[in-house]
Amino acid sequence: MAEAVAADLPAATIEALFAPGRDLADVKLSVDHLVDDSLNTEAGIAMIDRMTAEVRAILPEKASGAERLATLRRYLYKAEDWNGGLAFSYDQADPLGTNPVNRKLSRYLETRRGNCITMPMLMLFIGKRLGLNMTLAQAPLHLFIKYTDDDGKTWNLEATSGGGFTRDIWYRQKLPMSDEAVANGVYLRSLSHDEAVAVIGSTLVEHALETGNYENAIAISNVLLKHYPNFAYLLAKTGSAYGGLLHRELAGKYTRMEDIPADLKAQADEWYRLNGEAFAKAEALGWRPDDGQIQ
Repeated sequence: MAEAVAADLPAATIEALFAPGRDLADVKLSVDHLVDDSLNTEAGIAMIDRMTAEVRAILPEKASGAERLATLRRYLYKAEDWNGGLAFSYDQADPLGTNPVNRKLSRYLETRRGNCITMPMLMLFIGKRLGLNMTLAQAPLHLFIKYTDDDGKTWNLEATSGGGFTRDIWYRQKLPMSDEAVANGVYLRSLSHDEAVAVIGSTLVEHALETGNYENAIAISNVLLKHYPNFAYLLAKTGSAYGGLLHRELAGKYTRMEDIPADLKAQADEWYRLNGEAFAKAEALGWRPDDGQIQ
């Protein structure tokens, strides 16, 4: 695997993800390519377009939104001839996409076993191509879909459970979150296009943290946060990146504060300030370190 993001990514590369009108599927596949440059973005788009055509081929004539949604659910989650008897399903071995390999859309398309990152994204990418009014939304460590029907009513769709309807209270019970976070729109809110791009792009920050490239994690976060300033999860990840710099440059190297070179101490003081500032911003929005974890 080619670890392209282990090297520094220019800010312009990240900013390009936010080009007006850019297809979210292209954004996701491009982000995956930045993590692994052996992945073929064009092939991924072609597969999504082919799947969309297959759904259209089985739609009733002049299908309503409800009929298009029902057909999409059937196409993805019911084992029939078009999917070779192998429907897309939830990967119980890695439901959160903790393994970086499983965060890639190509992995989900190949194995048909997905998680709370890849499953809602694929459903959204095809659904939007079918003309369905869909956006991404967040719960703690989880993505789902907000769908607005032909009558203007908005519903939650849970892609990890057959694309079925869910209520906000279900997410609050399964994935605990503070009232403050909900009131501030950290969770359970339809994301704008740019906010969805920032959420998709946060994979790059996670990967940079995993490879120990804290400077790159911060640089990428700074671009993403310009477009989604209240992205609490990413603010916390940014704080973690500053903490990583402090640990890398100071831990085990100096026994006394006075031994730290003056220039490094000044830099460390700034990292410490920015670490606290990032976490304070996230917590002011209602984010908590144990979000999504049932005590």
